[in-house]
Amino acid sequence: MIKILFVCHGNICRSPMAEFIMKDIVKKHHKENSFEIRSAATSTEELGNPVYPPARRKLLEHGLRCDGKTARQMTVEDYYYYDMLIVMDNNNMRNIKRIVTNDFDNKISMLMDYTDSKGTVSDPWYTRDFDRAYNDILKGCEGLYNYLCENNKI
Repeated sequence: MIKILFVCHGNICRSPMAEFIMKDIVKKHHKENSFEIRSAATSTEELGNPVYPPARRKLLEHGLRCDGKTARQMTVEDYYYYDMLIVMDNNNMRNIKRIVTNDFDNKISMLMDYTDSKGTVSDPWYTRDFDRAYNDILKGCEGLYNYLCENNKI
């Protein structure tokens, strides 16, 4: 089983979108029993809050539900539990490394590293561009799934 944790700043926009998009991708490939997929925040600002309404609406536009998801903060224990920790931008990368101190096992990567466009997933909390965030996250999750297939991880 591959255990993936998607991480962003507050765990109310990008990382939960990635969580539910990736869950949908693996379900469509009938591989849901091969994965554990969750999301978390690097900050404490939104702990316990549900997915941000515009992010929830964007997921619903694509038939994806995130009912019951609430923000939680990543812990150092998550580093040891999950096989992959996937972040959305450079700030998330810096913050996650403060939590885990060192990525000895090379588990941390950027979502867009699994695409040909690289870079970061812009934060729709600030940009208000939930279409762009959704499309970037979808592209990243598809790339991640393909990477795992190509490298015989699933």
